[in-house]
Amino acid sequence: MLQPLRDEAMLRAVAASTLLRLGARVLAAVSGGPDSTALLIALHETGHDVVAAHYDHALREGSDAVAARVAELCTSLGVELITERRTAPLPRGSLQAAARTLRYEFLERARADSGAVAVALAHTADDVVEGAVIHLERGCGLAGMRGMPGARDVFVRPMLDVWRADVRSFLERRGVSSYEDPANSELRFERVRVRRTLLPALERDRPGIVRRLHAASRVAGRLHETAVALASEAHAGGPLTAAALVAMPEPVAIEVLKALYVEAGGAEPGLSRSHFRSMLDLARPGEGGRGVDLPGGLRFRIVGNLVQIVDSSAGRRLEQAAMVRLEVSSCPGCADPEAAHLRGPAELSVGFRRPGLRLRPVGGRGTRKLQDVLVDAHIPREDRDTWPLVFDGGRLAWVPGVALDAGSAAVPGERSLHVRVIPMPVPSRQKVVKLKAPKEPSRSA
Repeated sequence: MLQPLRDEAMLRAVAASTLLRLGARVLAAVSGGPDSTALLIALHETGHDVVAAHYDHALREGSDAVAARVAELCTSLGVELITERRTAPLPRGSLQAAARTLRYEFLERARADSGAVAVALAHTADDVVEGAVIHLERGCGLAGMRGMPGARDVFVRPMLDVWRADVRSFLERRGVSSYEDPANSELRFERVRVRRTLLPALERDRPGIVRRLHAASRVAGRLHETAVALASEAHAGGPLTAAALVAMPEPVAIEVLKALYVEAGGAEPGLSRSHFRSMLDLARPGEGGRGVDLPGGLRFRIVGNLVQIVDSSAGRRLEQAAMVRLEVSSCPGCADPEAAHLRGPAELSVGFRRPGLRLRPVGGRGTRKLQDVLVDAHIPREDRDTWPLVFDGGRLAWVPGVALDAGSAAVPGERSLHVRVIPMPVPSRQKVVKLKAPKEPSRSA
């Protein structure tokens, strides 16, 4: 094998990468293709403590031979190899997305088993441009324009400034051959169409445009990092108001919404431009709407002026409902804002919303539908089915924190039933709405 040249683009990129710490173990994802093969060799030659990981998707005949070639390369380099072959059915959805999901799950396991601090992926400058063009075709912001991030969690990409031509030269100097995936020639895949048709046409018409697109993507990446840092600052400042959200530059606002979504249990990436547009529109002054449904059973809403992303799944709502109980004692009259004073004797029970419920609120005129009472109290739609209700026999006596039925309210000056709901209801998972105590007749101590 030839003596490596220290000015080679591959070695420069890996040696200078701030994503890789010399001395810290790194797991190299090696498919057997030229890019990942070059990455493994470059990590080895620059003195990194490297372990290789190969996942056999078992999608094509001969995939076991590719795995064997990766094993031979690792043996020649003296590098440990962790390998796995798919045996379970592919997840539903597109073939590429399903394969990617299984591959990343394997890499997470391999990293944990090897004790590596990072997983190095072999995406190149060409991949950056292709990704940016695909995102631009679909409509994107800064995050899409960057093509792909240099790092996400434990996954790092140290070759984003290395071109495939550099990779070929690197391998040719060492006399190393690699596997060419036939999928890279199949025009049914969008990335292949961009790589083999769209970008060559642009380059013929405007020579140098591919490298200019790469430069623009890298600038977008740096701007995106700035937006993420500002969003992290804003998110750490406590509850977020709608006014504060719309006052932010849009890239920062989008990153704040991403952080709220992930914090609420959403997957990343999981939101589209239309999701962000709908959430920002709802936060702006005007009529707005009831909320925005998001992937993963989550919902964006604004309560008062506070922005929330909450779990609206039925299972979680039922779990919350099961935790409610009543606490009843005798009381001469007090000012407890979380209690209602009801006349006795009474057959009290706690229940939940059902069709046809009405009450005559203290201080109001006539009876009203429970639905209208909840709407007027700004109780969010997703909280109404689990908002606990107190019944006297079959009659609705109290909507905690909202309204007390005049026919059930204690007479001033008489001993009453001091009734509390444990826990006191608050909207969804964030205690951000301050509920007023129901108006009751004045009573003497």
